[in-house]
Amino acid sequence: MKITFHGHSCVQLQTSKHSFIYDPFLTGNPVAKQAAADVKVDVVLLTHGHNDHVGDAEAIAKQNDALIVAPNELADYMGWQGCRVHPMHIGGSYTFDFGKVKLTPALHGSGYAVPESKQIIYMGMPSGILLSVDGLTIYHAGDTALFSDMKLIGELNKIDLAFLPIGDNFTMGPEDALLAAQWLGAKKVIPVHYNTFPLLAQDGATFAQALAAVNIEGIILQPGESYEL
Repeated sequence: MKITFHGHSCVQLQTSKHSFIYDPFLTGNPVAKQAAADVKVDVVLLTHGHNDHVGDAEAIAKQNDALIVAPNELADYMGWQGCRVHPMHIGGSYTFDFGKVKLTPALHGSGYAVPESKQIIYMGMPSGILLSVDGLTIYHAGDTALFSDMKLIGELNKIDLAFLPIGDNFTMGPEDALLAAQWLGAKKVIPVHYNTFPLLAQDGATFAQALAAVNIEGIILQPGESYEL
């Protein structure tokens, strides 16, 4: 499996048969190297409805005829925009032709901001996403605080790789993310949601060192870089 980090929380996975993208915030992302128009995927996975996670989901889904998998209210909204969608909700799972998806809790918000009209559109509950494909289990925590049920997620799933936010301020910081990684029992961790904006400045290398001290492999990717799992 090829994993490409596009900056912020946007990650692309390429298997032998399918390509997935999480939270495709590319246009307006100051660190992204990839243009939304050049993304080729089969599935768009959305954790929640904030602008910096919904991002280019509509454009990418339409240009690829890709399926959007998202929490129910967010999926409904994307469906109203003309996208192919599969709605889910926290605790629910579904087996697709490409693999299995299960939504987990996340402690965060989920509203799409429309600055022109000064409105916030409610997008349902935020989530994390467990993706089981090609014999691997990938966990994208979405934007979240540390929460104790991460222990349960780790007990119920053998997590090969976890994407965890470390930017602090809006999500977990590095200290809480380190504890999350241990509770999840993740074999490998790629930090996300940091260094996109000055408010989210963190040292990924220091976080990786802290992971190594508890026998977890931390993989630090710069935007545009890839890793083979």
